[in-house]
Amino acid sequence: MKQVLTILGATGSIGVSTLDVVARHPERFEVFALAGHRQTAKLAEQCRSFRPRYAVMADEASAAELKQYLSSVGVDTEVLHGSQALIDVATAAEVTGVMAAIVGAAGLPPTLAAAAAGKTIYLANKETLVVSGALFMETARKSGAQVLPIDSEHNAIYQVLPENYTGSLHAHGIQSIILTASGGPFLETDLSAFDRITPAQAVKHPNWSMGQKISVDSASMMNKGLELIEAHWLFNCPPEQLEVVIHPQSVIHSMVRYLDGSVLAQMGNPDMRTPIAYCLGLPERIDSGVGCLDFSRMGDLTFREPDFKRFPCLKLAYQAMHAGGAAPCILNAANEEAVAAFLNHQIRFTDIAQVVEHSLSAVDAGETGSLEGLLEQDRAARSVAQQFIAAACSR
Repeated sequence: MKQVLTILGATGSIGVSTLDVVARHPERFEVFALAGHRQTAKLAEQCRSFRPRYAVMADEASAAELKQYLSSVGVDTEVLHGSQALIDVATAAEVTGVMAAIVGAAGLPPTLAAAAAGKTIYLANKETLVVSGALFMETARKSGAQVLPIDSEHNAIYQVLPENYTGSLHAHGIQSIILTASGGPFLETDLSAFDRITPAQAVKHPNWSMGQKISVDSASMMNKGLELIEAHWLFNCPPEQLEVVIHPQSVIHSMVRYLDGSVLAQMGNPDMRTPIAYCLGLPERIDSGVGCLDFSRMGDLTFREPDFKRFPCLKLAYQAMHAGGAAPCILNAANEEAVAAFLNHQIRFTDIAQVVEHSLSAVDAGETGSLEGLLEQDRAARSVAQQFIAAACSR
């Protein structure tokens, strides 16, 4: 039987890569719904190619524009808009799997709803677990939803864990989980130049093709910090058994260290179609369109420890993970506001960590067990971050 997919974040890099894999296997996949925020032209072309039953836009104006275009070219996709529409297309009875690729905390409600509905979740939205790790994993457990990691690092870990992994490192002889990080575009940049880094420089990742927000997160290594928290929940891994290592070539995507001295790693070219195809094809391996590694041309593979002076955001993420409660939620919300301000030329690159650190100290990080409570802490953190950013702009 075909898998029937809803793709949340269809116009982003993960969504585009997912549709590339889907197009290679029309006998396996059917697209039920595509969600594209406000990228009307891009979503329109996707609707022409894949003919989903529904398309979801962020607001009424974008939906009207898309509806008019699709009508003019004879595409009968029904156009919806708003947050409830995202939930509706993620939980529809016909849907078997949801690609959760909306960037940021905005992707949490539909992804959580899909988990509650027992769907297979192809998780590319790391903020879902950063903001609501305990709640999300418990929701998936109760409903029987399968959660498959799309992030290249977590997918690599998933591939090299024992097939019968039960969520206990000790029971499987695992010493630690190692996430690799490229180090981004500023790995060798003199620290004295960091306050002059521009948004244009920050979004130029040396290895991966990604959206602006995640590219800035990679440059600050906040992205790796968020991935640490995600791995903590995905694999039930204690914080002290999670490691990060800088690997500039992005060939080894992550590793698992075993007690007998073995280290198992997953390798591949840096292309998100590989982890997407792995998860979509389970239990089989299917063509992703990605070429195989040519070891004769690979050159050196190098590794180093991360430097917290160079990457203070990574240190803040470690601290938030150890603190628990709502600290990761606050970390994520403040970072989203700071990155948006940096991309808008309101603050310096070095101010991102300052905004996050201030927010972590100023907002109550008490435990909360509901989506409403988490979203309220998210709002509180954003408010504090915005005030700090406004004060920085006025100086």
